[in-house]
Parts: sequence; structure tokens; C-alpha cells
Amino acid sequence: MFLPAVRAAAGLLLAALLAGCTGWGHVEAWEKGNLAKPSMRLDTDPLDARFTQHIYTSKEAASGGGGVGGGGCGCN
Repeated sequence: MFLPAVRAAAGLLLAALLAGCTGWGHVEAWEKGNLAKPSMRLDTDPLDARFTQHIYTSKEAASGGGGVGGGGCGCN
């Protein structure tokens, strides 16, 4: 009886927190240069990124789309 109320309250709190993240604004034209810097990349090691892409290509039997999640086997 108490557990569903806690889950509902936690869900509402999570929804409120995520809704607050949507109004942060957009990136201005003069700020895009900072986002294009190599230090802003998620994969800082190019060799490791190439190795990871090779593994993904070998597992999925497809190439390209390295920035897209999911796969062809339905297991993701």
C-alpha cells in the first residue's frame, strides 16, 4: 500500500526534473566553434574509437552509422 505511493511520487519528481532540463536554451552561432573543438569529443582516443567501430561493424555485419544506437539483431 505504501510502495505504490512512493513509486508515484518518485515518478512525478523525475518527470519534474526532466521537464526542467528542456528550457536551457539553444546554442548560438558563435558558441558552435567551442563545441567543434577536439577536446569536446566523447571519444578522445581516435585509435580506440576506430577499434570500437571495427568491433561494432563485425558484430552487426553493417558499416556506418557509428553515432546511432541500436542494432540489427534486436538485442539492444
